[in-house]
Amino acid sequence: MAFRRRTKSYPLFSQEFVIHNHADIGFCLVLCVLIGLMFEVTAKTAFLFILPQYNISVPTADSETVHYHYGPKDLVTILFYVFITIILHAVVQEYILDKISKRLHLSKVKHSKFNESGQLVVFHLSSVVWCLYVVVTEGYLTNLRSLWEDYPHVYLSFQVKFFYLCQLAYWLHSLPELYFQKVRKEEIPRQLQYICLYLLHIAGAYLLNLSRLGLILLLLQYSTEFLFHMARLFYFADENNERLFNAWAAAFGVTRLFILTLAVLAIGFGLARVENQVFDPEKGNFNTLPCRLGMLLLVCVAQAWLMWRFIHSQLRHWREYWKEQSAKRRVPAAPRLPARPIKREPGYHENGVVKAENGTSPRTKKLKSP
Repeated sequence: MAFRRRTKSYPLFSQEFVIHNHADIGFCLVLCVLIGLMFEVTAKTAFLFILPQYNISVPTADSETVHYHYGPKDLVTILFYVFITIILHAVVQEYILDKISKRLHLSKVKHSKFNESGQLVVFHLSSVVWCLYVVVTEGYLTNLRSLWEDYPHVYLSFQVKFFYLCQLAYWLHSLPELYFQKVRKEEIPRQLQYICLYLLHIAGAYLLNLSRLGLILLLLQYSTEFLFHMARLFYFADENNERLFNAWAAAFGVTRLFILTLAVLAIGFGLARVENQVFDPEKGNFNTLPCRLGMLLLVCVAQAWLMWRFIHSQLRHWREYWKEQSAKRRVPAAPRLPARPIKREPGYHENGVVKAENGTSPRTKKLKSP
Protein backbone atom coordinates (compact mmCIF):
# COMPACT_ATOMS: atom_id res chain seq x y z
CA MET A 1 0.00 0.00 0.00
CA ALA A 2 1.81 3.10 -1.23
CA PHE A 3 0.62 6.55 -0.22
CA ARG A 4 3.10 8.58 -2.28
CA ARG A 5 4.23 8.23 -5.84
CA ARG A 6 8.01 7.87 -5.81
CA THR A 7 10.17 8.65 -8.78
CA LYS A 8 13.44 7.74 -7.01
CA SER A 9 14.61 4.74 -5.03
CA TYR A 10 16.43 5.60 -1.82
CA PRO A 11 18.84 3.41 0.23
CA LEU A 12 17.06 1.24 2.77
CA PHE A 13 16.44 2.99 6.12
CA SER A 14 18.19 6.16 4.98
CA GLN A 15 16.84 9.56 5.95
CA GLU A 16 15.03 10.11 2.63
CA PHE A 17 13.70 6.55 2.69
CA VAL A 18 12.08 7.06 6.10
CA ILE A 19 10.66 10.46 5.11
CA HIS A 20 9.07 9.21 1.89
CA ASN A 21 7.86 5.89 3.35
CA HIS A 22 6.93 6.78 6.93
CA ALA A 23 3.21 6.17 6.29
CA ASP A 24 3.90 2.75 4.77
CA ILE A 25 6.12 1.84 7.74
CA GLY A 26 3.39 2.90 10.15
CA PHE A 27 0.82 0.89 8.20
CA CYS A 28 2.98 -2.24 8.47
CA LEU A 29 3.26 -1.82 12.25
CA VAL A 30 -0.51 -1.35 12.58
CA LEU A 31 -1.08 -4.40 10.41
CA CYS A 32 1.17 -6.49 12.66
CA VAL A 33 -0.95 -5.51 15.69
CA LEU A 34 -4.19 -6.36 13.85
CA ILE A 35 -2.80 -9.74 12.78
CA GLY A 36 -2.02 -10.40 16.44
CA LEU A 37 -5.76 -10.40 17.15
CA MET A 38 -6.11 -13.59 15.08
CA PHE A 39 -4.04 -15.73 17.44
CA GLU A 40 -4.95 -16.58 21.00
CA VAL A 41 -1.38 -16.25 22.24
CA THR A 42 -0.97 -12.64 21.04
CA ALA A 43 -4.61 -11.46 21.23
CA LYS A 44 -4.30 -10.21 24.80
CA THR A 45 -1.25 -8.10 23.92
CA ALA A 46 -2.92 -6.79 20.75
CA PHE A 47 -5.98 -5.65 22.72
CA LEU A 48 -3.60 -3.70 24.94
CA PHE A 49 -2.73 -1.54 21.91
CA ILE A 50 -6.22 -1.18 20.46
CA LEU A 51 -8.70 -0.83 23.34
CA PRO A 52 -8.62 1.55 26.33
CA GLN A 53 -7.47 -0.16 29.51
CA TYR A 54 -8.43 0.02 33.22
CA ASN A 55 -12.13 -0.75 32.86
CA ILE A 56 -14.30 -1.19 35.98
CA SER A 57 -17.86 -2.54 36.13
CA VAL A 58 -20.11 -0.36 38.28
CA PRO A 59 -23.48 -1.88 39.31
CA THR A 60 -26.59 0.20 38.67
CA ALA A 61 -30.30 -0.27 39.38
CA ASP A 62 -30.95 -2.06 36.09
CA SER A 63 -27.60 -3.51 35.06
CA GLU A 64 -23.87 -2.84 35.15
CA THR A 65 -22.07 0.00 33.40
CA VAL A 66 -18.42 -0.07 32.42
CA HIS A 67 -16.25 2.91 33.35
CA TYR A 68 -12.56 3.62 32.81
CA HIS A 69 -9.75 5.43 34.58
CA TYR A 70 -6.25 6.29 33.45
CA GLY A 71 -2.96 4.52 34.03
CA PRO A 72 0.49 3.80 32.53
CA LYS A 73 -0.92 1.34 29.98
CA ASP A 74 -2.63 4.26 28.24
CA LEU A 75 0.77 5.16 26.76
CA VAL A 76 0.72 1.93 24.73
CA THR A 77 -2.75 2.70 23.37
CA ILE A 78 -1.72 6.27 22.55
CA LEU A 79 1.35 4.97 20.68
CA PHE A 80 -0.83 2.71 18.53
CA TYR A 81 -3.14 5.59 17.60
CA VAL A 82 -0.15 7.80 16.84
CA PHE A 83 0.62 5.41 13.96
CA ILE A 84 -3.05 5.43 12.93
CA THR A 85 -2.96 9.23 12.82
CA ILE A 86 0.23 9.23 10.73
CA ILE A 87 -1.50 6.98 8.17
CA LEU A 88 -4.61 9.21 8.05
CA HIS A 89 -2.38 12.28 7.73
CA ALA A 90 -0.69 10.76 4.66
CA VAL A 91 -4.05 9.80 3.11
CA VAL A 92 -5.43 13.34 3.46
CA GLN A 93 -2.19 14.82 2.11
CA GLU A 94 -1.92 12.49 -0.87
CA TYR A 95 -5.50 12.24 -2.05
CA ILE A 96 -6.94 15.64 -1.13
CA LEU A 97 -4.44 18.41 -0.42
CA ASP A 98 -1.83 17.58 -3.08
CA LYS A 99 -4.48 17.47 -5.82
CA ILE A 100 -5.92 20.84 -4.77
CA SER A 101 -2.54 22.57 -4.38
CA LYS A 102 -1.48 21.52 -7.89
CA ARG A 103 -4.41 23.47 -9.33
CA LEU A 104 -3.70 26.57 -7.25
CA HIS A 105 0.01 26.88 -8.25
CA LEU A 106 1.10 28.23 -4.86
CA SER A 107 4.55 29.41 -3.85
CA LYS A 108 6.63 27.35 -1.41
CA VAL A 109 5.64 29.45 1.61
CA LYS A 110 1.94 29.40 0.76
CA HIS A 111 2.12 25.72 -0.12
CA SER A 112 3.46 24.89 3.36
CA LYS A 113 0.74 26.96 5.06
CA PHE A 114 -1.91 25.46 2.78
CA ASN A 115 -0.92 21.94 3.82
CA GLU A 116 -0.91 22.92 7.49
CA SER A 117 -4.35 24.53 7.33
CA GLY A 118 -5.77 21.71 5.23
CA GLN A 119 -4.73 19.09 7.75
CA LEU A 120 -6.02 21.13 10.69
CA VAL A 121 -9.36 21.84 8.99
CA VAL A 122 -10.01 18.11 8.68
CA PHE A 123 -8.90 17.48 12.27
CA HIS A 124 -10.80 20.40 13.84
CA LEU A 125 -14.00 19.62 11.95
CA SER A 126 -13.98 15.95 12.98
CA SER A 127 -13.04 16.88 16.56
CA VAL A 128 -15.83 19.47 16.85
CA VAL A 129 -18.45 16.99 15.63
CA TRP A 130 -17.11 14.22 17.88
CA CYS A 131 -16.75 16.49 20.92
CA LEU A 132 -20.24 17.94 20.46
CA TYR A 133 -21.69 14.44 20.27
CA VAL A 134 -19.89 13.39 23.48
CA VAL A 135 -20.92 16.54 25.35
CA VAL A 136 -24.56 16.23 24.33
CA THR A 137 -24.87 12.50 25.06
CA GLU A 138 -23.13 12.85 28.43
CA GLY A 139 -25.40 15.79 29.35
CA TYR A 140 -22.67 18.29 30.17
CA LEU A 141 -24.26 21.14 28.19
CA THR A 142 -27.66 20.92 29.86
CA ASN A 143 -26.19 20.73 33.37
CA LEU A 144 -23.16 22.97 33.87
CA ARG A 145 -23.01 22.02 37.55
CA SER A 146 -21.80 18.60 36.45
CA LEU A 147 -18.49 20.24 35.49
CA TRP A 148 -17.49 20.44 39.16
CA GLU A 149 -20.02 18.37 41.10
CA ASP A 150 -18.90 14.96 42.38
CA TYR A 151 -15.24 15.87 41.83
CA PRO A 152 -12.89 14.04 41.30
CA HIS A 153 -14.26 12.59 38.05
CA VAL A 154 -12.04 9.53 38.19
CA TYR A 155 -14.31 7.19 36.25
CA LEU A 156 -14.89 8.01 32.59
CA SER A 157 -17.20 6.51 30.00
CA PHE A 158 -15.68 4.72 27.02
CA GLN A 159 -16.30 7.56 24.57
CA VAL A 160 -14.80 10.22 26.85
CA LYS A 161 -11.62 8.24 27.51
CA PHE A 162 -11.24 7.23 23.87
CA PHE A 163 -11.69 10.86 22.81
CA TYR A 164 -8.87 12.01 25.10
CA LEU A 165 -6.55 9.22 23.96
CA CYS A 166 -7.11 10.14 20.30
CA GLN A 167 -6.55 13.82 21.01
CA LEU A 168 -3.24 13.11 22.71
CA ALA A 169 -2.26 10.78 19.86
CA TYR A 170 -2.95 13.45 17.24
CA TRP A 171 -0.91 16.18 18.86
CA LEU A 172 1.94 13.76 19.63
CA HIS A 173 1.99 12.68 15.98
CA SER A 174 2.39 16.35 14.98
CA LEU A 175 5.91 16.37 16.45
CA PRO A 176 7.47 13.80 14.04
CA GLU A 177 5.38 15.23 11.20
CA LEU A 178 7.45 18.41 11.42
CA TYR A 179 10.37 16.25 10.30
CA PHE A 180 8.46 14.10 7.81
CA GLN A 181 6.85 17.10 6.07
CA LYS A 182 10.17 19.01 5.94
CA VAL A 183 8.68 22.08 7.58
CA ARG A 184 10.78 25.22 7.16
CA LYS A 185 12.97 26.20 10.12
CA GLU A 186 11.18 29.54 10.41
CA GLU A 187 7.83 27.78 10.91
CA ILE A 188 8.96 25.16 13.44
CA PRO A 189 8.98 27.41 16.60
CA ARG A 190 5.46 28.68 15.88
CA GLN A 191 4.07 25.20 15.33
CA LEU A 192 5.87 23.81 18.38
CA GLN A 193 4.26 26.49 20.52
CA TYR A 194 0.65 25.56 19.79
CA ILE A 195 1.39 21.79 19.74
CA CYS A 196 2.91 21.99 23.23
CA LEU A 197 0.03 24.18 24.45
CA TYR A 198 -2.55 21.65 23.28
CA LEU A 199 -0.63 18.74 24.79
CA LEU A 200 -0.25 20.56 28.11
CA HIS A 201 -3.94 21.48 28.41
CA ILE A 202 -5.36 18.16 27.19
CA ALA A 203 -3.01 16.07 29.33
CA GLY A 204 -3.67 18.36 32.30
CA ALA A 205 -7.45 17.99 32.02
CA TYR A 206 -7.08 14.22 31.62
CA LEU A 207 -4.64 13.62 34.49
CA LEU A 208 -6.20 16.12 36.93
CA ASN A 209 -9.67 14.55 36.41
CA LEU A 210 -11.12 17.70 34.83
CA SER A 211 -12.26 15.84 31.73
CA ARG A 212 -15.74 17.40 31.67
CA LEU A 213 -14.47 20.96 31.75
CA GLY A 214 -11.77 20.05 29.22
CA LEU A 215 -14.39 18.80 26.72
CA ILE A 216 -16.31 22.09 26.81
CA LEU A 217 -13.15 24.19 26.46
CA LEU A 218 -11.88 22.05 23.57
CA LEU A 219 -15.22 22.41 21.80
CA LEU A 220 -14.97 26.21 21.97
CA GLN A 221 -11.29 26.31 20.98
CA TYR A 222 -11.61 23.90 18.05
CA SER A 223 -14.62 25.76 16.65
CA THR A 224 -12.62 28.99 16.48
CA GLU A 225 -9.55 27.29 15.02
CA PHE A 226 -11.69 25.63 12.35
CA LEU A 227 -12.90 29.07 11.23
CA PHE A 228 -9.35 30.42 11.07
CA HIS A 229 -7.89 27.61 8.97
CA MET A 230 -10.92 27.53 6.70
CA ALA A 231 -10.45 31.28 6.14
CA ARG A 232 -6.80 30.66 5.21
CA LEU A 233 -7.78 28.03 2.67
CA PHE A 234 -10.28 30.38 1.02
CA TYR A 235 -7.65 33.13 1.03
CA PHE A 236 -5.14 30.90 -0.78
CA ALA A 237 -7.79 30.09 -3.38
CA ASP A 238 -8.77 33.75 -3.82
CA GLU A 239 -6.71 36.51 -2.17
CA ASN A 240 -9.64 38.94 -2.34
CA ASN A 241 -11.80 36.65 -0.18
CA GLU A 242 -11.29 37.82 3.43
CA ARG A 243 -14.83 37.62 4.83
CA LEU A 244 -14.15 34.51 6.89
CA PHE A 245 -11.21 36.29 8.55
CA ASN A 246 -13.65 38.91 9.85
CA ALA A 247 -15.93 36.19 11.22
CA TRP A 248 -12.95 34.47 12.85
CA ALA A 249 -11.75 37.75 14.41
CA ALA A 250 -15.16 38.28 16.00
CA ALA A 251 -15.39 34.68 17.21
CA PHE A 252 -11.84 34.70 18.59
CA GLY A 253 -12.48 37.38 21.21
CA VAL A 254 -15.82 35.87 22.22
CA THR A 255 -14.20 32.44 22.61
CA ARG A 256 -11.47 33.81 24.88
CA LEU A 257 -14.15 35.39 27.07
CA PHE A 258 -16.20 32.19 27.30
CA ILE A 259 -13.14 30.05 28.10
CA LEU A 260 -12.02 32.36 30.90
CA THR A 261 -15.56 32.59 32.30
CA LEU A 262 -16.06 28.82 32.34
CA ALA A 263 -12.62 28.21 33.87
CA VAL A 264 -13.18 30.72 36.66
CA LEU A 265 -16.73 29.45 37.25
CA ALA A 266 -15.77 25.76 37.42
CA ILE A 267 -12.34 25.94 39.08
CA GLY A 268 -12.50 29.17 41.04
CA PHE A 269 -16.08 28.92 42.39
CA GLY A 270 -17.36 25.39 41.71
CA LEU A 271 -14.45 23.34 43.05
CA ALA A 272 -14.00 25.76 45.95
CA ARG A 273 -17.47 24.79 47.25
CA VAL A 274 -16.92 21.04 46.99
CA GLU A 275 -16.60 19.48 50.44
CA ASN A 276 -13.77 17.08 49.61
CA GLN A 277 -10.77 19.43 49.43
CA VAL A 278 -7.84 17.12 50.16
CA PHE A 279 -4.74 16.52 48.07
CA ASP A 280 -4.88 12.78 47.41
CA PRO A 281 -3.19 11.71 44.13
CA GLU A 282 -4.02 8.04 44.72
CA LYS A 283 -7.74 8.83 44.62
CA GLY A 284 -7.28 11.45 41.89
CA ASN A 285 -8.22 14.38 44.09
CA PHE A 286 -6.30 17.61 43.41
CA ASN A 287 -8.89 20.00 44.83
CA THR A 288 -6.70 22.21 46.99
CA LEU A 289 -6.15 25.95 46.90
CA PRO A 290 -2.61 25.83 45.41
CA CYS A 291 -3.74 23.38 42.70
CA ARG A 292 -6.77 25.51 41.82
CA LEU A 293 -4.64 28.65 41.63
CA GLY A 294 -2.08 26.87 39.45
CA MET A 295 -4.78 25.62 37.05
CA LEU A 296 -6.41 29.04 36.83
CA LEU A 297 -3.05 30.71 36.30
CA LEU A 298 -2.21 28.33 33.46
CA VAL A 299 -5.54 28.95 31.68
CA CYS A 300 -5.41 32.72 32.16
CA VAL A 301 -1.78 33.03 30.99
CA ALA A 302 -2.50 30.92 27.90
CA GLN A 303 -5.59 32.95 26.96
CA ALA A 304 -3.78 36.24 27.58
CA TRP A 305 -0.87 35.13 25.40
CA LEU A 306 -3.23 34.08 22.59
CA MET A 307 -5.08 37.40 22.85
CA TRP A 308 -1.82 39.37 22.77
CA ARG A 309 -0.68 37.52 19.63
CA PHE A 310 -4.07 38.15 18.04
CA ILE A 311 -3.97 41.90 18.75
CA HIS A 312 -0.36 42.13 17.59
CA SER A 313 -1.14 40.41 14.28
CA GLN A 314 -4.25 42.54 13.70
CA LEU A 315 -2.29 45.75 14.29
CA ARG A 316 0.41 44.59 11.89
CA HIS A 317 -2.16 43.85 9.19
CA TRP A 318 -3.82 47.23 9.68
CA ARG A 319 -0.47 49.03 9.41
CA GLU A 320 0.31 47.21 6.16
CA TYR A 321 -3.15 48.04 4.83
CA TRP A 322 -2.87 51.75 5.62
CA LYS A 323 0.65 51.91 4.15
CA GLU A 324 -0.67 50.50 0.89
CA GLN A 325 -3.55 52.97 0.87
CA SER A 326 -1.29 55.97 1.59
CA ALA A 327 1.17 54.82 -1.07
CA LYS A 328 -1.63 54.71 -3.62
CA ARG A 329 -2.71 58.25 -2.71
CA ARG A 330 0.82 59.68 -2.96
CA VAL A 331 1.45 58.39 -6.47
CA PRO A 332 0.51 61.34 -8.79
CA ALA A 333 -1.61 60.61 -11.77
CA ALA A 334 0.20 60.70 -15.11
CA PRO A 335 -0.44 64.10 -16.84
CA ARG A 336 -2.43 63.91 -20.00
CA LEU A 337 -0.85 65.40 -23.10
CA PRO A 338 -2.93 68.06 -24.87
CA ALA A 339 -4.60 66.85 -28.00
CA ARG A 340 -2.89 68.09 -31.13
CA PRO A 341 -5.16 69.71 -33.72
CA ILE A 342 -5.38 67.71 -36.90
CA LYS A 343 -4.40 69.74 -39.94
CA ARG A 344 -6.71 69.00 -42.79
CA GLU A 345 -5.98 69.88 -46.34
CA PRO A 346 -8.48 72.09 -48.16
CA GLY A 347 -11.37 70.20 -49.68
CA TYR A 348 -13.30 67.32 -48.26
CA HIS A 349 -12.43 63.74 -47.35
CA GLU A 350 -13.98 60.75 -49.04
CA ASN A 351 -12.84 57.20 -48.16
CA GLY A 352 -9.63 58.58 -46.72
CA VAL A 353 -8.77 60.59 -49.87
CA VAL A 354 -8.72 64.37 -49.91
CA LYS A 355 -10.70 65.81 -52.82
CA ALA A 356 -11.24 69.36 -53.99
CA GLU A 357 -14.58 71.01 -54.00
CA ASN A 358 -15.06 70.37 -57.73
CA GLY A 359 -14.32 66.65 -57.31
CA THR A 360 -10.77 66.72 -58.63
CA SER A 361 -7.76 65.85 -56.56
CA PRO A 362 -5.96 68.90 -55.10
CA ARG A 363 -2.57 67.33 -55.76
CA THR A 364 -0.64 68.84 -58.66
CA LYS A 365 -0.07 66.52 -61.53
CA LYS A 366 3.43 66.05 -62.86
CA LEU A 367 3.84 67.14 -66.45
CA LYS A 368 5.40 64.68 -68.78
CA SER A 369 8.43 65.93 -70.63
CA PRO A 370 7.90 66.09 -74.45
